[in-house]
Amino acid sequence: MLRFLHRLFSPAASCSWQPLRRTARAGRRHAQWVADRVYLNWLGPYFKAYHYRKAQLNAGGLRVQPLQEEGRQGAVLFYDPSIGPGNFRHLFDYIAEQTIALGYNASTSDQRTLRHPKYTETILKHFLKPLPRSCTHTGRCQQFYGNVTVDLVLINGQPGFIRFFSNPFQDDIFTKPRAFEELLDRIFNQPPADETAQQHRLRYTRA
Repeated sequence: MLRFLHRLFSPAASCSWQPLRRTARAGRRHAQWVADRVYLNWLGPYFKAYHYRKAQLNAGGLRVQPLQEEGRQGAVLFYDPSIGPGNFRHLFDYIAEQTIALGYNASTSDQRTLRHPKYTETILKHFLKPLPRSCTHTGRCQQFYGNVTVDLVLINGQPGFIRFFSNPFQDDIFTKPRAFEELLDRIFNQPPADETAQQHRLRYTRA
């Protein structure tokens, strides 16, 4: 699995990044998706799956691959057909929005398409930076979790996975970074979807 992810994010086929923009209609639809609390259908289950996977237990249901590499940590949330492409795209944007609400700035939102010999890969990316704030106790800059990236990867136009990870700063001018697990907890540790939220998810399954 890690070998597959490495191939996907290697620069084998270069292509320039283009701005990722949402139409006004798509923006209104996303706002309604949030208001309908459709995200509750998957945040909690992904959160549970992440911790089960870290404990090397099989909980069934949604699949998550923890990322633990030098200089970054995160999680890969694999797409499940029960979610629907539309809901998965909304979830991708929602994760970024919730990170921004924790004290981050949307630095860039880009997309690019890479054509490989046997498949086409499209990456949508939100790159988020902590807002520049001073920590009054130490005088160091508050970095929270470091830079945060949210990727949505499509294979031949179909959702593959969302990659959510943090890159902490190691320089002494920054405060000690908080753990990725805390960031995951603040966004994903949500109550189960009620009957209304479960019904609403069917309205957004299409891309």
